[in-house]
Amino acid sequence: MTRPGHRPLRFPPRAAWCTDPQRGSLSLFTALTMVGIFAVLALVVDGGGRLQALSHAEGTAQEAARTRAESINVGQAISGQPVSIDPHSAVAAAQTYLRQAGVSGTVTYDQATDTLNVSVSDPYTPLFDFFGSSDLTGNGSATLVYQAGG
Repeated sequence: MTRPGHRPLRFPPRAAWCTDPQRGSLSLFTALTMVGIFAVLALVVDGGGRLQALSHAEGTAQEAARTRAESINVGQAISGQPVSIDPHSAVAAAQTYLRQAGVSGTVTYDQATDTLNVSVSDPYTPLFDFFGSSDLTGNGSATLVYQAGG
């Protein structure tokens, strides 16, 4: 529709690169592929970080549980009497170890099974926030095993 005295609008002819329907499809493919590669990379980096944090928490818990060996009543052990553990000093030694390691955790002693149980909570903040930050918990335990007379 034109007004009197005006020429109709004419658009310039399309450039040669606009007439090819396949033009630019490689760019879209490349962009989608790069998004996928970055997503996989983020999962690998965060998954590795979570595994490392969990390994650290479990290792610290196990090391704290092993401190229970320092609570053996040495006088009784040397004289040939049955080996015994002071539960209060075993728990205190494990808590001291956790404090020195700079982690938070709980320490319990089960007299029925003669086992020191340690649970360590280690916070982990992911690099890519897909799953949110979380506390990872590692557990460790130590049971007194000894051989009498030998």
